[in-house]
Amino acid sequence: MDDDSMMTLAVLWFAFILFVVLTPENNEPPPINPLEQKALYNLLNSIDPTTPWTTLYPHGFCISPPSFLHCDSKSHIVQLNFGFISDQTDLLPCSPNATLQDPLLFTAFPYLRKISFSNCFNNTHKPIHSIPSFPPSLQHLLFIDNPSFISPLQPFLTNLTASLKKLVLIGNGFYGELPQQIGAFHDLLELTLSRNNLSGEIPASIGSLKKLEILDLSHNGFNGCVPQQVGSLISLSKLNLSYNSFGCKIPETFIHLKNLEFLDLSFNRFGKFGVPLFLGQLSKIKQVYLSGNKLSGEIPEIWEKLGAVEKIGFSNMGLVGEIPASMVVYLENLSYLGLDNNNLQGRIPDGFWYLLPYVDEINLENNNLTGRMEVTCGGDVVLKKMKLAGNIGYHLNITSDGCSSCPKGGTMGHSKRNGEF
Repeated sequence: MDDDSMMTLAVLWFAFILFVVLTPENNEPPPINPLEQKALYNLLNSIDPTTPWTTLYPHGFCISPPSFLHCDSKSHIVQLNFGFISDQTDLLPCSPNATLQDPLLFTAFPYLRKISFSNCFNNTHKPIHSIPSFPPSLQHLLFIDNPSFISPLQPFLTNLTASLKKLVLIGNGFYGELPQQIGAFHDLLELTLSRNNLSGEIPASIGSLKKLEILDLSHNGFNGCVPQQVGSLISLSKLNLSYNSFGCKIPETFIHLKNLEFLDLSFNRFGKFGVPLFLGQLSKIKQVYLSGNKLSGEIPEIWEKLGAVEKIGFSNMGLVGEIPASMVVYLENLSYLGLDNNNLQGRIPDGFWYLLPYVDEINLENNNLTGRMEVTCGGDVVLKKMKLAGNIGYHLNITSDGCSSCPKGGTMGHSKRNGEF
């Protein structure tokens, strides 16, 4: 090898050594923005002032972030989770005196996409009335079971931006009406406002939320008519308006909710217009609850397309007439049926007895059903799953004879059924 080649190799080797020496030994993220770090210290001190946060994290939080906090690749805080749901969740428990000292704290996190507070603000003797402001980057906001957080809903929504995708406010102290401005949140996928103190009517502007998949306004004080525009929310898979004071007629526009899997309108004041026939066109529906509304009328023949249905709650609705045998024919995935506390009469369709090994409960209590059933095997299953109390014209006789022929596991068998009395 000549001298020039040796010189070239020496230069290359020196360059390699220099590269190794100057290259960092790890891929640590850049330091957190000082403004974000200071704001986070202040926020954590208001949530849990007993922990020495500056001592535990003197160089910031993104190098080795705690489980309740997420950073992006540039050391910006993008997610914060506070409170308690279960031992399996990665949330920072809040102290008994947790509060929000500065309502502008969150604006110091310009990249924040999600924040949640669960079981965090529980000291009702020291209610929190300040309304926090949030950065435009926020997409998911969850306040769950914070009874000492008390605020009118309208100004709280004013501090949110239209880029929000998930708004979950459950079990807090929000009050007032749902304002027209809710229609401006065009990117919302979920709007859950259950268990607050909200009232008034639902604004027609809610029909602008075309991307909405979950709408839950249950356990509030809403009243008036449900606007027809709810039927234009064709992406809905869950609609829960239960435990309010809605009246009028259940909107026929619900027939357009072809993606609906869960519908709960129970315990309102919907009028005597009967079980809505549009239910028969919602072929994806799995759970439907109308209990506690005096809809009256007979149970309609609407079950042919409803083979996906698993649970039906039609209790205390003023229903009359007989139970359609077609329910047994088409509801092949049924696990719960509640028809109790109505005025149903006649005989129980034979197929209900054959369903018992596969369902959790069929509740027919407090009706005017008549007939007789003799059960020779699996009586414990019958008593547990078939609720018949309060039907004075129905006689159920359970014996232990013939149980040796029962299938393993105690599935029910019966001998015969006599006519009505």
